[in-house]
Amino acid sequence: MSQPPEPSARRTGIYLSPLAQRRAEFSGACGAAFASLHLADSVDAAASLLAQGQPDLLVLDLERFEPSIDLAALGALVGARAGAPTLLLCPFGGAGWLPALMAFGPAGYAMTPLPPEELGATVARRLADPARCAPASDADGLRGLLALRAGAQAALAGAEDSARLVEDLCQVLCAWPGVLHAAVLRRQPDGDLQVEAQQGPRGLLLGALLQRTDRLLQAPLRHAFPGLLAAASGATVLLDPPEQAGEPALAAGLRAHGVEMALGLPVPADGPGPARGALSLLFDVRREFSRDELDTLRDVAALAALGLRMTETAQENEALLARLTVISSTDALTGVANRRHGEELLEKEIRRARRYRVPLALLSFDIDRFKVVNDTYGYPVGDVALRIVADCARGVLRASDILVRSGGEEFQIVAPHTSAIDGLRMAEKVRQAIALAEIPGCDHVTVSIGVAQLGEQESADSLTQRVDAAVARAKRAGRNCVELAMQ
Repeated sequence: MSQPPEPSARRTGIYLSPLAQRRAEFSGACGAAFASLHLADSVDAAASLLAQGQPDLLVLDLERFEPSIDLAALGALVGARAGAPTLLLCPFGGAGWLPALMAFGPAGYAMTPLPPEELGATVARRLADPARCAPASDADGLRGLLALRAGAQAALAGAEDSARLVEDLCQVLCAWPGVLHAAVLRRQPDGDLQVEAQQGPRGLLLGALLQRTDRLLQAPLRHAFPGLLAAASGATVLLDPPEQAGEPALAAGLRAHGVEMALGLPVPADGPGPARGALSLLFDVRREFSRDELDTLRDVAALAALGLRMTETAQENEALLARLTVISSTDALTGVANRRHGEELLEKEIRRARRYRVPLALLSFDIDRFKVVNDTYGYPVGDVALRIVADCARGVLRASDILVRSGGEEFQIVAPHTSAIDGLRMAEKVRQAIALAEIPGCDHVTVSIGVAQLGEQESADSLTQRVDAAVARAKRAGRNCVELAMQ
């Protein structure tokens, strides 16, 4: 009775790489696993070999291929396998290849660089168990992916601001099986990166691991840590295992916290330009991702980008609304409240004075002979005079007092908790401060001031009329003086 042939006596394979050294290295590490191993240096050569017959294993080494140029051609090779599995040897900095090529047909992967002995063991395992070349999500895995996607959508829907969004996203990601630590890295206005949120074991902090807490693109490990690489390059980065980056300090730091694998997913920008940031996932177990899992993680990163943009837009709208409020309520020349806003504030203070039964005074003043200033010295000097008058008045008022420009050269002061006597004292301080102020181009100006205390049943219009009448009396009395309004 004959014995079954050894695996190497009946296995055939095709290995594709444009690099002669890589072909030689693969042949040396894995050639013994095949009875016949064909080495292809181009996609066309590999396609020609596939046309002659399907091998037991097609190995595509993606080093030196470009997704924007070679994806369709490499995908055609995967698709030509008629459902037979393919092994992708993917550089750890280009893990975005994986879901793109898996879309063409069943494909497993191993991240490179790999030591020769581990590469040989990987190929041997794939030949012994072809199903390993086509990882798929089981029912529990699919439920986990649905929960992950739903959690990310809920975080997006419930985000009040970016801080809440990134905290919730980290919590959702940490709930996914195998995730030990999750973090969101976000690009700052200066173009650098910062950890916006992170969640995981108490002692596992990215700042300590990366030896820097801000401006992370200047961190010593910026070229090796997947989250930083993903944000800088815009590509998915997968260290499997941590030693692949060639940084013993990083690998030791990750291993010390039980990290077996690290994944960085770029958070895409709105358009051309660098990524908005990255999601960083650290796993406590090595595992092979299915296409569904990689697509879901990419969708979560896209949801993160959408959520950050939405919160940024909300903040921009709030800032714009605040700016519009200031513009609509402030006099552009002097920076004090304009007439419309002043009327609203006076009504508000009248209601408050009546509710709490406290006094309220209204002061009104205008600049004496201001038309002469404009006619003699010009409107630019007049504008300077108005600004200095407003600044002098503000300089002697309390924080609770409200200065309003009610007309061309006319101003009002709404003074809460102020009686008529206290209002007269305040008016005198204002008058003196303005009279002593130097106005470039016209030396000095003076003001005439009227003071009125709110009556028990008096309206804002009545109060304003009384104080304006007091101003008129001050004008008739010779100007540069203060008059108390009559009841």
